[in-house]
Formats: sequence, structure tokens, C-alpha cells
Amino acid sequence: MIPSSFIQDLLARVDIVDVIERFYGPLKKSGVDYYARCPFHSEKSASFSVSPTKQFYYCFGCGAHGSAIRFLMEYSSFSYPEAVEELARSIGMQVPQEGRTFKPAEDHQDLLGLTSTAAKFYQETLKTSPAAIDYLKQRGLSGAIAARFGIGYAPDGWQPLQKVFPDYQHKQLLSAGLVIDDEQGRRHDRFRHRIMFPIHDRRGRIIAFGGRVLDDSKPKYLNSPETPLFEKGHELYGLFLAQKAIRDTGFALVVEGYMDVVALAQFGVENVVAALGTATTPHHIKALLRQTNRIVFCFDGDEAGRRAAWRAQENALDALRDDVTLAFLFLPPEHDPDTFVRSEGADAFRTAAAQATPLVSFLLNTLKERCDPASAEGRARLIHEAKPLITRIPADAAAVLRLQLAKALAEVSHLSQAEVEHSCGLAPAPRHQPPANPDFRGNTFRDQAPRRTAPRQPPSSTIAKLLWLVLQHPAFAARLPLGLIPDNSAEGRALIAIIDLVEVGEPVDNLGALIERFRDTPHSQTLSNMATALADTEFDDANVERLFEDTLKKLHADALTHEIDTLTESAKIGALSALDRRRLNELIMEKQSLSTHIKTGNL
Repeated sequence: MIPSSFIQDLLARVDIVDVIERFYGPLKKSGVDYYARCPFHSEKSASFSVSPTKQFYYCFGCGAHGSAIRFLMEYSSFSYPEAVEELARSIGMQVPQEGRTFKPAEDHQDLLGLTSTAAKFYQETLKTSPAAIDYLKQRGLSGAIAARFGIGYAPDGWQPLQKVFPDYQHKQLLSAGLVIDDEQGRRHDRFRHRIMFPIHDRRGRIIAFGGRVLDDSKPKYLNSPETPLFEKGHELYGLFLAQKAIRDTGFALVVEGYMDVVALAQFGVENVVAALGTATTPHHIKALLRQTNRIVFCFDGDEAGRRAAWRAQENALDALRDDVTLAFLFLPPEHDPDTFVRSEGADAFRTAAAQATPLVSFLLNTLKERCDPASAEGRARLIHEAKPLITRIPADAAAVLRLQLAKALAEVSHLSQAEVEHSCGLAPAPRHQPPANPDFRGNTFRDQAPRRTAPRQPPSSTIAKLLWLVLQHPAFAARLPLGLIPDNSAEGRALIAIIDLVEVGEPVDNLGALIERFRDTPHSQTLSNMATALADTEFDDANVERLFEDTLKKLHADALTHEIDTLTESAKIGALSALDRRRLNELIMEKQSLSTHIKTGNL
């Protein structure tokens, strides 16, 4: 476990602007903040803002927000420990540990060193292997594309890797998935006489391999086993190299094999990835949706391809959003992506991808093929099979899509939409308000920062307003009277937690650090919601001190009102002592005096 004090120190030292520019690209300064097109959704305007003062990013289009740690997790798919480690490494800090829950980075570095060395060996071996070179030429691959993907060759022998790993019995070779110990305890290379495809993580590090035979022997493809570096259900072949092309083209293309990825890239179709010997998983979908809001799955047009497409569709349902498009491209039976692009050309392939069948249409068409909509029984079965699918679509993130699917099901089943929603157990759909996009009204990004929607007003309740102000200026927390903060609301409990933090001496320097400090606590969502509202608010720093003072007075007035009301209720039933009556009069006079000092125009 990483100590929270270290996280605070780390976020106080790193600059979120530098981090985002290093991993994503240049930001444009406008006023005190920086702007760019959002890395988390496709757009033409620059709605992504980065505040060096708050150490916080926010997109006015899709609502993405967070600290430097959150950015690495969302954009580069780092785990929380990996994001912390990367930031620490970038400024020369070492991550301390509490307990044993976080695997030391050195272990991973050792394994990464082994996979990197093996990859170089395979690449060098390819240069002197005529059979492997001839195979790649027959598949139409150039030397340049082979070099770009780091393609190599594993020799046809039992222990070729011993040439580069003299300590061939070292246990880490087994941990990295490079060797196998058989039942007799004999060790040999896992990959033999295969074309080798290095598998990279999101940071470009080689974490595993895929190997393809040169003939018709089985298995045709062999992947590295699960290792501390590699979990095939989480990784996509080619994603590291495809990230820029995915953002440039506005969509990701998912194919079934390594050779499809490489062949398409050779023809200039570079926004392509492949699952690693498994069906597309929810982790794959989420990783791709961090890069783009459109995913096109490409499958062979045969029955096996349609089964694979259905599995991909099922795994994608939980990740759907109303701003996301998933579509399915089925190639003619005689083609796979490799043969299609060579036969028809890259432009024809792009055109086919643009015309791919949307997810809802594919889902409905498949259900209609399985369940005869011409009969009452078939329509009933169709709704029965649709129910577990439609209920998996998130009601909050994809409310409109759920409504559209329910409406389409109603048309097919000869039921009303309300009857379909009732049959599928759907709660009434919430009102959907799509996020506002900035409108440049003809101005370019070079000219100015994006226009925001009308700024939000401060929260109406006193406690929510205080939390809102503390997130804007964390130093205000030290001036809050703990005894006057009620704990009967989420905002009040979050404020109390922040005050407690300050009282024990933990530094709270900026919004990003504060959000990270309460990650995975009961206050995380409250603070995140308030931070999002804060990011979409015009602040007048010249008046913020006065606003804070007036809100403190309002807090005091609220406390006086509560005590006055309590004593007044007691007086109504004759349960007030002489001392209580004196206290009641003092409270009324104090409240009257305080009211004359409260600037009602600011509250």
C-alpha cells in the first residue's frame, strides 16, 4: 500500500501540464489555464482544460476530470500503482511501501528486461533465417513493416535462448513465460520454429509474445502464458502502435489475428488492434473507449465470425454510453482482412468500415434470425432473449440508447414501448441531458479558449457552498469551525474529513491532491461531483475571500437558528428554564446582530 502522505507530496511536485503534454501532446495556454482537444472523446473544438493552479483537468464536453494520476490511469490504462510509480520515476522519487500489497517495481523491471532481450534475439535470428524471411515475403510483408512491429523468428531448437541467457535455469525465465519445464524437469524454449510477434503494453514495453507456425502444424498460434506482466484478457495486440491513428481517424478497428493487424498497417490502415487468442473482453472495450468513441469489430462473414461478433457485442454492453458507437463489419466469406485489403485496396476497406452495422441493428437482426417475429411465440422468445441484454446497458451512461433499443424491440414484437420496458424490468428512463460542447462560433483554437456554457452558480446550501469553496482554495479548511459543521449530509461529512486531515498536519495543496487523498473512501464520489461542478464555474478570485467570510457567517447564523428553534419548541410545551430563556434571548440578539453583517447579495 502506498502511503497517502507520499501521494500528496508527489502531486505537489509534479506538474499536471507537463504530464499531459508528455503523454498526450501540446496544450495551448489561454489565460491561466491550458486547453486542447479532449483525449477521451472525438471533437473538433478544444474543450479539454488543464489548470496548473488546481493541478486538475476537466473536459467541458464529456466531463472527464481528475489529477495527474487519474490521467495516466484513464489515458494510458495504467493501474493506480503503475501511475504513481511512473510519476515518481519522472521526478526522481522512489515509491515507499506499507505492507506487501504492491509488488515491487524491481521484479517487473527484471522480467521486462528478459522479454526485451528475447525480442532482440528473435529479431536478429529472423535476419539469418531464409525460411522465415520467405514466409513473410509470401504473406506480402515488407522489411519495413516487419521492423516497425518488431517481428522476429524463434529457431527450431530446444534451447536457443540459452545463447542470450547463460543462466538458463533461472526461475525468472519461467516467470516471464519464455521457457517451459516439462514433467521430467527438463527445460526448453516455449517458442520454437515460429514467427514471433512482440506484444506491447500501453507504454510500449514488451510484455509477451505471440508465435505463428510457418506451416500447417498445430497450434497455429501460440501466446505467452499469463505472467506478472501479461494478462491476455486485458491486452490488445497493436494498441501501442495504433493509438495515434485511432485518435486521428476517430475510430478503432478490432480484427482477429496478428497478421491482419500487420497487413492492414502495411496498406496504411493503422488504427487496428487484435484480441490475443480470446474473445473481446470488457477490459478490451474499456481500453479502446479511452482512445475513441467509435469501435468497429471486423469478422469473417461465416458462422464462426458471427458467433465471435455476438460474444464481442455481449461483452461491450456494460461499457456502452450514449456518446459511443459500436459497429460490426462482416467481410465476404472468401476474405479475411489481410486478403480483402490486398484484393480491394485500403480505400475500399475504409469505406466498408464506415458502413459497418451499428450494434443495435446487429443485435436486433440476430435476434430476429433466432426468433421468428412472425409468430406470437417467436416474438415472446425474442423479448425473453433481449431482456438480459438490454438490462446490461447502463441506465445512466446510455439512457437514450436503452430507450432506442426498447422502442425498436416494441416495433418488432408488436408491443408498446411501455410493455417492453415492463417485460424487461427496466426502471423509468432518467431524463438525459447530453454534456454541453463548447461553441467556438467560427473562432479557431489558436484564437481563444473554448466558450463555456453559462457558468454554474455556487451551491445553494451553506455546507455545500463551503465544500465548493474549500475545493477551490484548500487552505480555507484550516479556518472552518469543526463544531458548526453538521454531519447529516454527504457534503458535511466530506468537509469534516478534510478538516480532520488538516488538523493532523497533512498538507492539502491543490484540488488534484485533495481528490486523490480521498480516493476509495466514502467521500470520493461527493468530492468528485463537486470538483466537476467547480471546473465548470467562473470564479472571481478577487471576491472569493469575501464570499468565504460571508458563508462562514451564514454557517454561524444557521447554527444559531437551529438552537433558537430547539429552545422555542421547548418553550411551547413549558419546558424552558430561566437559564434557557436567558440563552434564547441572547441567541436572538446575536442572530440579529450577525444578520446585519451578512452580505445577502453574495449568499
